[in-house]
Amino acid sequence: MRAVWYEQFGPADDVLIQGELPTPSPALGEVLVRLHASGVNPSDVKLRAGARPGATMAFPRVVPHSDGAGVIEAVGGGVDPARIGERVWVWNAGWQRAFGTAAEYVALPAHQAVHLPEGTSFAEGACLGIPAMTAWYALFRDGPVEGQTVLVTGGAGAVGRYACQMARLGGARVITTVSSAEKAAHAMAETWINYRETNVAEAVLDLTDGAGVDRIVDVDFAANQPDALEAIKPGGTIAAYASASDQTPPLSFYPFMFKNITLHMLIVYRLDRATHARGEAQLAEWLAAGALSHAVVPGGTLADTAAAHRLVEAGRKLGTVVVEV
Repeated sequence: MRAVWYEQFGPADDVLIQGELPTPSPALGEVLVRLHASGVNPSDVKLRAGARPGATMAFPRVVPHSDGAGVIEAVGGGVDPARIGERVWVWNAGWQRAFGTAAEYVALPAHQAVHLPEGTSFAEGACLGIPAMTAWYALFRDGPVEGQTVLVTGGAGAVGRYACQMARLGGARVITTVSSAEKAAHAMAETWINYRETNVAEAVLDLTDGAGVDRIVDVDFAANQPDALEAIKPGGTIAAYASASDQTPPLSFYPFMFKNITLHMLIVYRLDRATHARGEAQLAEWLAAGALSHAVVPGGTLADTAAAHRLVEAGRKLGTVVVEV
């Protein structure tokens, strides 16, 4: 099969190799998916670059990317043969595994291949595993958001854009922070704040008549901690899925404690199977209803994988970079 892989950390153009690898066979409890699209997420790019502190190659050869979508072509023992021919989206293909979705085929546990409705394209399906599931978990881990006010920081990002939509679908009022009117339109939130021109905490309090918000979905905990502390209601929840500006920020413990705040640091790779299944079920409802808008950024084909990685690293794209397989 055609695939892209790396055998050492480094710049995409230097370490990504294109070539042929053996087509995998599905083991017991696995399915073999013929991939049509591979999602390129920031975590995939950072892992290939060796950007994590103390990072070492977990495997001699790594086929990158955790997200993708395609069609089940074969099944292993214990898997219903009726699944052959099913359109699916896949998740965690590249998490603690040597073989991700930057290839024509991937074999992985059957529960990691989720039914993809006909109305959702393969490219859109390749956006679900990390961005959409992160948004869902950040929003709904602590229960429904109906009647609440939710602040989504970085609403133009891949996770933030889904979070704005899902919060609204869940019956919440949504406020988001962005850096321009163009990004505000992309975020699809009803109310937005330009964080470069406005004091975010003051703006949130003005918009909520001094009450603050019930929940914050946060793209950078370190950078946004001061505003979050002011903007969150007593008893509220801050769900942070990144802290790129400072990976080990000081914590305003007592100020948060006296507001009885729940701080939820999350990583979608670590969701237990039952929780992930609940998210999949909710996504299935929204997808079937055509309720979600997906921001796909074309990343070319497998031969363009290095360029797709550079596009993610540049940080200027609006949406999820997807490579066609």
